[in-house]
Amino acid sequence: MLTINVTLLLAVIVVWRLQRRTEVRSRFDEKLTVVIVLALGVLIAPTAAGQGILNILGQLASGVTRAGQ
Repeated sequence: MLTINVTLLLAVIVVWRLQRRTEVRSRFDEKLTVVIVLALGVLIAPTAAGQGILNILGQLASGVTRAGQ
């Protein structure tokens, strides 16, 4: 039996949707892409990869904050 990882499927959908030219997208398309990306973020967040991304972004944000002072 073939199982599909929902996170991987959403990532493929996001990449596929972002390949389209900006002029071709409607407002509905843009809103749908945002909803899909948010769902992908919710699925990735509790994983080890999500925690690593959060750590990297946190370090980047603190570096930018220190550089601005």
